[in-house]
Amino acid sequence: MSFLKKLNKAADKAAAPAKTAQKKVAKAAPAFVKKAGTVSTGTRRGGVGYRRYQGDALWLPNTSRPGWLDGSLPGDRGFDPLGLSRPSDFVQVAVDENDINAAKNFKGGVDGTFAATPDLVTETRLAPYSEVFGLQRFRECELIHGRWAMLACLGAIVAEATTGVSWAEAGKVELDGATYAGLNLPFTITQLVWIEALLVGGAELYRNSELDPERRCYPGGYFDPLNLAGSSDADKVFRLKTAEIKHGRLAMVAFAGYGAQALSTGEGALGSLAKFGETF
Repeated sequence: MSFLKKLNKAADKAAAPAKTAQKKVAKAAPAFVKKAGTVSTGTRRGGVGYRRYQGDALWLPNTSRPGWLDGSLPGDRGFDPLGLSRPSDFVQVAVDENDINAAKNFKGGVDGTFAATPDLVTETRLAPYSEVFGLQRFRECELIHGRWAMLACLGAIVAEATTGVSWAEAGKVELDGATYAGLNLPFTITQLVWIEALLVGGAELYRNSELDPERRCYPGGYFDPLNLAGSSDADKVFRLKTAEIKHGRLAMVAFAGYGAQALSTGEGALGSLAKFGETF
């Protein structure tokens, strides 16, 4: 028995260093394990708070980008399911045969194809673009509508907060007398309509005199007092343009929500928000 006890003690002593080595390896292993989400990869960053991404950023994962959307425009995520901005291709077809003495007349074949230049800006101020369904024209319209939507969303909230009148009922109130921020204006509705048409129409005609597509969307000067678009950092300018178009898209959706709320509840933005708060 004493011999067996000595043998067991010797075996325990021999196994002890192996256990210690295993413990050391087990403790050292986590140093090489990286937590998921702590490392960001990619080449372009979307701005403050954006995670870096690698590859092509699309509006829906596991989709393919259309050939006419190359991602060079700010906010381009390859979204064009209806193909509205697809470049127009024209086919020239020959005249059908028209020989009354022939036993059979064949239809005309394809002589050739050609593509239009969609981004050509002309001096025609009311219709400056040569192609109505061009990508550059769609981008310009989207950007301008987004800017108007951002002003409209903020203006509706400020007007309702200062006057207590819903934006949906503002037109009816103006029929009783033109007011702005609670102050009476010495104009009739007809006069205000003419003033707005002349000022906005004149500004639009002046804007359409610009033939450079880039300056049509980003004129700079008085419209960029902080000179944000004139920065020498091209990546920073691209991120600012992307942020603007994203906010513009969100504002267009938001004002569509304003309209849906006004139709369903009969209230403005703040009134609909108050009704929503009553549900809690």
